[in-house]
Amino acid sequence: MGAISAGARQVVVCGAGYDDRALRFRTTGVRFFELDHPATQADKAKRARAIESGTAGLTLVPADFRADDVAAVLSSCGHDAGRPSLFICEGLLVYLDQPTCERLLAGLRARAAPGSALAVSLAVHRDGASSDQVVAAANARRPSGRSEPWRTILSLDAHLALLGRAGWRVEQTIDAAELNSEAVRGRALLVTAGPGGQPA
Repeated sequence: MGAISAGARQVVVCGAGYDDRALRFRTTGVRFFELDHPATQADKAKRARAIESGTAGLTLVPADFRADDVAAVLSSCGHDAGRPSLFICEGLLVYLDQPTCERLLAGLRARAAPGSALAVSLAVHRDGASSDQVVAAANARRPSGRSEPWRTILSLDAHLALLGRAGWRVEQTIDAAELNSEAVRGRALLVTAGPGGQPA
């Protein structure tokens, strides 16, 4: 809501799944683009029709982040790279490998006009820990660790470096524990960033 109040007229939700923010925060003059796997998007469209929710202001965009050029996908679906956007990657990057994360973030940066913002959640571990060992241990504890494995858990510095390489300038970092008393401190961060230099 803050981004919309500040003038963003496009909201891009990556890995949207069955998120309903485009319906809950529907605002005249604001267009939502939801990117997710083609199968998920087809099912979501069918469910939206079934409940007659209406999709005014919402564009469901099929995208496979492992293979698709996100900048090209957004261009093809009507996203205007000349207007400020809010890009949201919540609960997504942990499921992607690092090269895919960097390509995705760089693709979003390529569509980010001045005044755009990125809001992203990051899975983090303490400095000095082995990222590979942390990921393996986390997946071993999760019931869905084999079917939907986590792939990217990094130290804060490594995540910030990745964002920088993708062309984003970090503006604020908040530990999830500050917003949710049940969250474990030092495990998840919410980061906001603005367009920085061009991707490396």
